[in-house]
Amino acid sequence: MARLCVNIDHVATLRQARRGTEPDPVWAAVQAELGGADGITFHLREDRRHMQDRDIERLREVVQGPLNFELAAVDSIIDFACRIRPAMAMLVPERREEVTTEGGLDVAGQVARLRNVVAKFADHAIRASAFIDAEARQIDAARACGFSVCEIHTGPYAIAHNTHHRLDHPDVARELDRIASGGRLILDAGMQFNAGHGLNYRNVGPIAALPGVTELHIGHSIISRAVFDGLREAVREMKRLIGEASS
Repeated sequence: MARLCVNIDHVATLRQARRGTEPDPVWAAVQAELGGADGITFHLREDRRHMQDRDIERLREVVQGPLNFELAAVDSIIDFACRIRPAMAMLVPERREEVTTEGGLDVAGQVARLRNVVAKFADHAIRASAFIDAEARQIDAARACGFSVCEIHTGPYAIAHNTHHRLDHPDVARELDRIASGGRLILDAGMQFNAGHGLNYRNVGPIAALPGVTELHIGHSIISRAVFDGLREAVREMKRLIGEASS
């Protein structure tokens, strides 16, 4: 069964709308773990639009399971991640004007730079993950850089499903095949195969059923469900769907 890492950024986004103290993303992490989350994911952006440095320091103190620290390859944030020492650091592309991450990291275009970043993480006992599109050249580049994990960007699959509202639509099936093929290449390269972005209660099943997928990183749909059902129940329901797909 694939592990579920819950992204809590959206709780911080809600808090920052008022620049106040609630809702607290650290308490959201606690609730997610009580609901069965296998890990907690967060993204510290350079512009600090949602998660703040102090949030992450508190997460390090409170969270019982592994932390997955998403970040751009920016020296100051890399240094901060090395001080926090999460279980995993996932490098993602980042643009100031985007609402959310819009595509995979171009690893192939910056191999020398990323090889140094991966080595620095290794010096601090942090596993390095690359958030990439399901493309062979990006997977080959990730291996060349020394990444131990690749997370396939599932956004195009989610968009296809949101457009057609059918898991059996050819466009959805085509995107699922791309993810599956990418996953096989990742595994053949000796890296861990993770997946995430845009996954929700309606489309998670086929992704969770893919052979060899280790972790799913899901946030927005769980936090959205939690508005109505509570975070513990929202996490439990996602875990149930992943379990059914994996059995």
